[in-house]
Amino acid sequence: MMNKTSKLWTAQFTAIVIMAFLFFLCLQLLTAGFPAFITDIKNNPAQGGLMTTVFMVSAIATRPFVASLMHKMDNKKLSLISLGFIAISVGLSFGQDSVPLLLLLRVFHGVGFGIITTIFSTMATNIIPAHRLGEGIGYYGMATSVGTSLGPMLALALLQFFSFNMLIAISVSLTLLTLFLNFFVKSPQRNVQPQAAGRKVNFREHAFDRHAFTPAILTAFFSITLGGVVSFLRELGKEANLGATISLFFLVLTIVMVLIRPVSGRMYDKYGHKFIIYPAVISGIIGLTLLAVTQHTLTLLIAAVFYGIAYGTVAPTLQALAVSAVSREKQGTANAMYFSSMDLGMALGSAGLGLLASYSSYHFIYGFSIIFLIGLLLAYTLIFVVKKQPKDQYVKTAEEIGY
Repeated sequence: MMNKTSKLWTAQFTAIVIMAFLFFLCLQLLTAGFPAFITDIKNNPAQGGLMTTVFMVSAIATRPFVASLMHKMDNKKLSLISLGFIAISVGLSFGQDSVPLLLLLRVFHGVGFGIITTIFSTMATNIIPAHRLGEGIGYYGMATSVGTSLGPMLALALLQFFSFNMLIAISVSLTLLTLFLNFFVKSPQRNVQPQAAGRKVNFREHAFDRHAFTPAILTAFFSITLGGVVSFLRELGKEANLGATISLFFLVLTIVMVLIRPVSGRMYDKYGHKFIIYPAVISGIIGLTLLAVTQHTLTLLIAAVFYGIAYGTVAPTLQALAVSAVSREKQGTANAMYFSSMDLGMALGSAGLGLLASYSSYHFIYGFSIIFLIGLLLAYTLIFVVKKQPKDQYVKTAEEIGY
């Protein structure tokens, strides 16, 4: 079905953006809250980072099956069931301090997270006009990123005055609100892939598309650093004696991303990804360098500005690359691969950097994280500049994407 309108902010797109914001806010409250809670009661940052790792790994393990489910089951019904499952599993965390039990519940959270993020992002990319894909994903990504950055800020602020159970209650409430709003969204048309000559589409074709592989791998490089920022910034604040002001990092990060996302999206549509990737990644390197040496609030906030520019630009650009590289019926697959790589990087960052912090310091792990952004730049340069990917691989017409 062709999308003949160039209007971006339809009622459906607006609803999906709001739901994405609420959902990511809900889950990121716990992504920051669980490591902080476990680190406090067990005095073990590696164990705290494991709370994020099992969450991300379970989401990664789930996503290859999501694209296939989306082809077989009504997407709205699937999202409602998944949101209900998340609300129950998060609610069961209330009042618990057993690490094995909480790890098991985090596995359930991750399964629901893997399903919902893939469905919401595919619903969004399906209704965005092809020639405004970068801008549309920029706005959608802004909602998810604002939720991602506000979540840790609110979590750390709330933990200063309330118990961890307050985070659980708020997260359940936000999940139920997202579920309620989902009732008012039209059930999207399933992306049924044509089966030439009666050929049955196998699981691998739903789970993987080679054209989306490169952007997905580059995403993992970036999200390793994000895992460290989300999971251990509070501990960096303690190490630097910054107190409660550490939560201001996420406030500044949010503001910067709100400002940069629409701009970076339009620049992507107009000039292409090469124009914005280099300055964005370099900005991230500067931000991590400042975190590695920060001893004052001002340095912390400047770091938030630079890292916010990177996060607000690199993530949606790589997602747009992945989605634009595949046909419309494979957008669910591309989104699943993108988010799986994001989660994989977060998991590796949380576990690996948490373990590294046990033997060094929190300042050190942010300096160490710079290696991954340098690796991203080198890999990007080798693939897109030196080897010069075919021009049309990441630039498709509206008809090719399926609009």
